[in-house]
Amino acid sequence: MTAQIIDGKHLARRLRTRFRERVAALSMRGVVPGLAVVLVGDNPASQVYVANKVKACEESQVRSFMHRFPAACTETELLERIGELNLDPATHGILVQLPLPPQVNVRRVLESIVVDKDVDGFHLYNVGALVVGNSIFPPCTPYGVQLLLETTGIDVAGKNVVVVGASNIVGKPMALMLLQKEATVTICHAKTRDLAHHTIHADILVVAAGKPGLIKAEMVKEGAIVIDVGINRLADGRIVGDVDFEAVRERAAWITPVPGGVGPMTVTMLIENTLRSAERFAQGEAFHPAQPFWQVPAR
Repeated sequence: MTAQIIDGKHLARRLRTRFRERVAALSMRGVVPGLAVVLVGDNPASQVYVANKVKACEESQVRSFMHRFPAACTETELLERIGELNLDPATHGILVQLPLPPQVNVRRVLESIVVDKDVDGFHLYNVGALVVGNSIFPPCTPYGVQLLLETTGIDVAGKNVVVVGASNIVGKPMALMLLQKEATVTICHAKTRDLAHHTIHADILVVAAGKPGLIKAEMVKEGAIVIDVGINRLADGRIVGDVDFEAVRERAAWITPVPGGVGPMTVTMLIENTLRSAERFAQGEAFHPAQPFWQVPAR
């Protein structure tokens, strides 16, 4: 058996083409979707990620606004700028590129973004709402993984799913989203004993551990769906995932490549969330920043 490739680049291109139609419909109503990107410092990886997001905006005909700060900026400066963007009617999404410098409280900054513009899905309201299944904006990477799984045509309901990695950005929200689809979910993490004991029983294996080559072929069930969220740069410059791709593809039924799998979808779902925000604004569903976030109408 050689696994079929789940092509994130192809799906992302298709979605971005459809996004242009939604942008055109919004323009007819006098709304031009806008994403504000806040970048602090000159971290090379962050600059690459931001450049990819700006490019995705251009491809989707969504406006992007860059807000650059030096690495020595204060938390107060960031909070003031976010406060301005919260009130700006031309801004429908606010993205703060992580990581932030040590003098800045990351949680305080992320929670200062008004829920209606939290297109990364990191606000406590959006994270907590995943438990009951009505988050306004799902976090982008798990959202993208969910769509990639749908392209296989396989219903996740009743399937055994193992998520390797328990981060707040991928692992935990991914598990909650799959639970909503009635999958049986196990989360493994750095303290999990005998990882292979869990992964070998997975019908669907989602790996987001940040360790190159962590998942070997003998750890994967024959015919499984394998989603590799990991992005690791090796000493020789190659980009690889957390899965031993060449070996595992001989056991799996479906597998995502790295690069070209989950990565393009993460950026694309950021644009999807920005468009959704603009559509809510056009329909009068967005709330004023002074309104308590728990009174936000469920989507």
